[in-house]
Amino acid sequence: MSLCHVHAWSPWKPEYYFGDFNLPRDKFLKEQIKLDEGWVPLDTMIKFNRLNRLTTDFNVIVQALGKSKAKLMEVSADKTKIRRSPSRPLPEVTDEYKNDVKNRSVYIKGFPTDATLDDIKEWLDDKGQILNIQMRRTLHKTFKGSIFAVFDSIQSAKNFVDTPGQKYKDTSLLILFKEDYFAKKNEERKQSKVEAKLKAKQEHEGRHKSGSAETRPLEGKMGCLLKFSGDLDDQTCREDLHILFSNHGEIKWVDFVRGAKEGIILFKEKAKEALEKARSANNGNLQLRNKKVTWKILEGHAEKEAMKKIMDDQQESLNKWKSKGGRRFIKGKGRGNRPPYAGGPKGRGQFHGRRTRFDDDDYHHHHRRGSGPMKRARDGRDREEPASKHKKRENGARDK
Repeated sequence: MSLCHVHAWSPWKPEYYFGDFNLPRDKFLKEQIKLDEGWVPLDTMIKFNRLNRLTTDFNVIVQALGKSKAKLMEVSADKTKIRRSPSRPLPEVTDEYKNDVKNRSVYIKGFPTDATLDDIKEWLDDKGQILNIQMRRTLHKTFKGSIFAVFDSIQSAKNFVDTPGQKYKDTSLLILFKEDYFAKKNEERKQSKVEAKLKAKQEHEGRHKSGSAETRPLEGKMGCLLKFSGDLDDQTCREDLHILFSNHGEIKWVDFVRGAKEGIILFKEKAKEALEKARSANNGNLQLRNKKVTWKILEGHAEKEAMKKIMDDQQESLNKWKSKGGRRFIKGKGRGNRPPYAGGPKGRGQFHGRRTRFDDDDYHHHHRRGSGPMKRARDGRDREEPASKHKKRENGARDK
């Protein structure tokens, strides 16, 4: 093989085996360099499969190393051995070094799964100086079609990433910095978990009938649903919505899961009025955690479907509450000298007879505090007295 072929293979000359990335991982080569002050016979080197396929001519190898700009390798006086220059020791693996490598590492996806390392090296030959390539594989060792490549400098990596429209043959490639790739994957995993939870919830809700006596009051609440969507912050929560509309409209229920990109608010009165007031108070720019949001008043079929889902959610919440004994709320001290479970003035119960109060805050309140029935006070203050000694409160309970 001629010398020009070795140059075409530029970043992968024999010095690759002694490079910062390969040498620490190459157990055989690490043992060899201990035998003779770092020198490794070319007879041994040409047994490496990749180098053997390229050339077995010592003169070609020596000439290629002599023309290398990296100046990483030395050739013995008799030109039969090579070694990594003692003046170029392996870098110490510190946090600073790891961070530097991370900033020079690039993710590339779009190669055919039958592509070989040589195919990828040839494509990368004119893309900058590459120090290492990691072909990403499945558990069954098959190539995924993506790689991690480490460039010699942050600038060369940036130049590569910033080059638009790069293709392998006729296939467009996805190119990201390695750090950005992992951030993207984490976001996708979070979203997948959210979607899985939502799907499981919807399947569960599908097994429950709607329209019971407890949820019928919602049927008349047309025009009260406001949908919001956008690239929401992962930490966006129901409380953010309550704060945003606190002085503009009373929120009765929020259908939203933290991490999702959309949700629906049920207002006590018309959603349009609450939205207009909130926009006016925020100079027309109504955002959530500094993220742009699309606000839409639901109408027609979309409104009916959303209302049905909220009705089902409310029914499920009520059923859970009933199945756990329907916690009683009392005045005075709670268990362990804690304040009573406040959900309304003076600890009044949240469920009025067979009519549900659709208040999202109340829903959170029940689920935060636990579900076991509250023990009655030992002094009997919450025991029922004869009807004649009581006068009715608003919610049907009786006071002395």
